[in-house]
Amino acid sequence: MSAFIQSNKAAAEGPSLIGRRRLLPRLRSHGGALWRRWRYPFTRRTPLLIETAYNPKTLAAEKEIVDKRPLYWIAGLLVLLVVPPVFGDNSFLSAATVFAIYAAINIVWMLMIGTAGIFSLATLAVVGAAAYTVSYISIHTGLPWWGMIAVSPLVGLLFGVLIAIPAIRLEGFYYALLTVGIADLCREFVLQTQALGAASYGLYGADTYVPKGISERGGLLLSFYAAFVVMLAALALYRMVNGQRLGLLLRTAPEGQEAFAAALGINYRAARIQVFLISSAALGAIGGFYATYFKGASPALFTMDSLLLLLAMIVIGGIGTAEGAVVGTLIVVLFDRVFIGLGPVRLIIIAMIMFGTVLFLRRGLFGIAPQFRAWRDKRRSERRALRTGEGDDIMPEDATQIADKQAIYTQRFDKQLREELKKLVTDELIAEHRRTDGGRRSDALERILTFFRRAEVAGKYAILAEKPFAAYRIVALSGKRGMPPRLVDDQVFATQEEAQHGVFLKRIRDLLDS
Repeated sequence: MSAFIQSNKAAAEGPSLIGRRRLLPRLRSHGGALWRRWRYPFTRRTPLLIETAYNPKTLAAEKEIVDKRPLYWIAGLLVLLVVPPVFGDNSFLSAATVFAIYAAINIVWMLMIGTAGIFSLATLAVVGAAAYTVSYISIHTGLPWWGMIAVSPLVGLLFGVLIAIPAIRLEGFYYALLTVGIADLCREFVLQTQALGAASYGLYGADTYVPKGISERGGLLLSFYAAFVVMLAALALYRMVNGQRLGLLLRTAPEGQEAFAAALGINYRAARIQVFLISSAALGAIGGFYATYFKGASPALFTMDSLLLLLAMIVIGGIGTAEGAVVGTLIVVLFDRVFIGLGPVRLIIIAMIMFGTVLFLRRGLFGIAPQFRAWRDKRRSERRALRTGEGDDIMPEDATQIADKQAIYTQRFDKQLREELKKLVTDELIAEHRRTDGGRRSDALERILTFFRRAEVAGKYAILAEKPFAAYRIVALSGKRGMPPRLVDDQVFATQEEAQHGVFLKRIRDLLDS
């Protein structure tokens, strides 16, 4: 009786811990209370995606933040906002301002290269054209600094329209060469035009937002905070474009997968041009701010040195991510502006960092985590294959890490079922599938087709109609929203029935090889 009372008392106190404890504690859930979801303005994205799950050891409901990147962004931006004014001298504060301007340019450039897939190297040319134009207007007409910033997006948009016209016909390497030539033509034009300060190698004397009479430290602080706001505006633009409809459409049509997007009725060319024009207007606005900060513009904006330095920033950080643009810019500016006492050695260091990134990393510094996870999973699979020769059985040491034990038995059942279905595969059964398309089939063929239908979406074969009633190809579904399927091979089928039988043959081959 006493043992029964003690057991009931232990059960009332709660379940005891079994196995390893968590390294990091998690917040307890609110149970049935509904979460009030906040969303980013003009988007459907929530700042923090929180889900509730039961702890397999304590059986307690716990909250977990699925995507912690917003927290990392807030912490990183706060560090960038506080460290330069508090701990930096005037030269460090000036370098921080240049970093914020370059980071804003690279973030917008990511929209062109990563989101739109247009490899334009005329980014600084758009910034320079806007800076020179508004500086000239300010010097000769007295346009104030806020008018310069208001006019500069229109200049960037006009320049972007001129550059976007060849993008309709040229792609990839040829368009990159064209934009390099455009940037060099702009440099030669400003160097040979007396009205743009050819003799003095620059056009200066424009209005600035820094008030007269302010101290040097106060002016540097004001410039840093203004450049930081410009960087935040570039991040907001990146979120609004890349995270919304245009970004989703263009993620459906990456380079080499345009045929699938066209088959879905997506006008990916128009979407790319829209993103390119939006980015050009934003680059023009940054050029206007550049002119108000430096009180003019310099031909250095059009040089190949500046372009290569900008390219090193996005390659080191990782092409296609806003965080890669910011971190890559931070690393390059740190060596180029802060450690200027190293002399030419600092450029060699930047080149070595870029060389190591390209040689050992797939997508820059922010591709390390997924690349490491892929390598770790591959090593685990290799070790599991060496430990067992029974195919898909889960090893005991791996089974302890699976919370849902039903998955173990489901996998064992699938293995046994595949072994039984392999015995049914014969030449007569394959011929029956070709002969009885849509008609009555034997029990063995129906069992195999039912097994194929219940397969997961990821990796499942499907038919892509490149030309209805004329050309069909086989693709494999990705199983992820926004990620297009991949072409399996180069075989083209004349009819839909032949394509369906081709899918059946591939599934049979996968079944026999499993």
